Amino acid sequence: MERKLTRSEFISLSIMLFGLFFGAGNLIFPPMLGFNSGNKTIVSFIFFTLTAIIFPVLGVITVSKTNGLQNLAKKVHPAFALVFTIVIYLSIGPGLGIPRAGVVPFEMAIFQYLPKDFDANISRLIYTLIFFSIAYYVSLSPNKLVKRSGKILTPILISLILILFVGILFKNPNNVGLPKGVYAKSPAIVGFVEGYNTLDAIAALNFGLVISLTLRKFNIKNEKEIVGYTIKSGLLAGFILLLIYAILSYIGMMISGSSIEFENGAQILSYISESLYGQFGVALIILIFTLACLTTSIGLIVSISEYFATLTNKINEKTWALIVTLFAFIVSNFGLNAILSITVPVLQIVYPFSLVIIIMGLLHDKIGFTKATYVVAAIVSFAIAIFTMLINLGLEIPFFTGFISTFPFYNVGLNWVIPTIISIFFTQLISKK
Repeated sequence: MERKLTRSEFISLSIMLFGLFFGAGNLIFPPMLGFNSGNKTIVSFIFFTLTAIIFPVLGVITVSKTNGLQNLAKKVHPAFALVFTIVIYLSIGPGLGIPRAGVVPFEMAIFQYLPKDFDANISRLIYTLIFFSIAYYVSLSPNKLVKRSGKILTPILISLILILFVGILFKNPNNVGLPKGVYAKSPAIVGFVEGYNTLDAIAALNFGLVISLTLRKFNIKNEKEIVGYTIKSGLLAGFILLLIYAILSYIGMMISGSSIEFENGAQILSYISESLYGQFGVALIILIFTLACLTTSIGLIVSISEYFATLTNKINEKTWALIVTLFAFIVSNFGLNAILSITVPVLQIVYPFSLVIIIMGLLHDKIGFTKATYVVAAIVSFAIAIFTMLINLGLEIPFFTGFISTFPFYNVGLNWVIPTIISIFFTQLISKK
């Protein structure tokens, strides 16, 4: 008889998946979205969910159906699949994503409350040492991930966010203002781009492996059952994300008429939390940021360690977990700005095709994309992404600079979308004949 998940196990699995997704950007973007959108928050929020929720959930489902990111990317070419998968795991992992998650709570929530005579570098070093020690310890037992993340860490995180929400409901500042800047002109496009900036679609390509691994720890062996549970848990995790994003956007919207200037969502949450609860609010916001980033880091360490252990077949998961954690700890202490200066160019290159391959992988059984279509989609999306990244870095490229800047949605970083769709359509049409 096939082993089935109990209702409690399934809910814990889904909450764990939510916790894996819900990191630093997920906390920062929605409050700022609400604050800048004002009375147009509903419009920007709807489009925000497309890239911040729907694409990540589809990513988890697609990777599960294809039994891993590398198998999915092999539709382009085996060599490409290996390189692309390694770049994805490294970019969202020890080189960029994990260290950013480790340092964001410190720089966004903790540093502002430290005495002025505290050395920032030493303080960051101590905080990240504690943070990554906990992340490493939890990641050593993937079979206990659901218990520790799905039943303890993430439920605590959700409860703390709800405390913040209840506080603003009772105080009810109701100071909703008009949309600001680009939010007034294009709330839908800006919302879409803000969801894009959470990076969860790339993270989804990693977390499909975590869910599959976790289900096998529950003795779920049947591949159809694994895919089925992954789809269901992805949908429930997406619904929880929707609720939490709505809460955070609402918080920002309710003070959008304020004369106070905020640079990011972390400042909004810190301001609200301290205004509502005083010193308890300070502790509350520090815990929220730390737990959000901790659960994400744990999931990334587990998925990356599992992948490289399988790839090399010589170094086990625990050793890889140590390597990944140590590397992330070192990188995190260069500071957040240094990390972001590397993150943005790399993600500008890999993110477009990540979204493309998620959609193509999901539709493959119905449409039957040819190998040529996958290859052309990769070439077009990568080429545009690379040239755009170089232009953004200030490099003038004869002909290409002017040509690429004429593509639709260039100003919001989505100039790859229309050319890629057109190339997929015509390549599929021609190669199917």
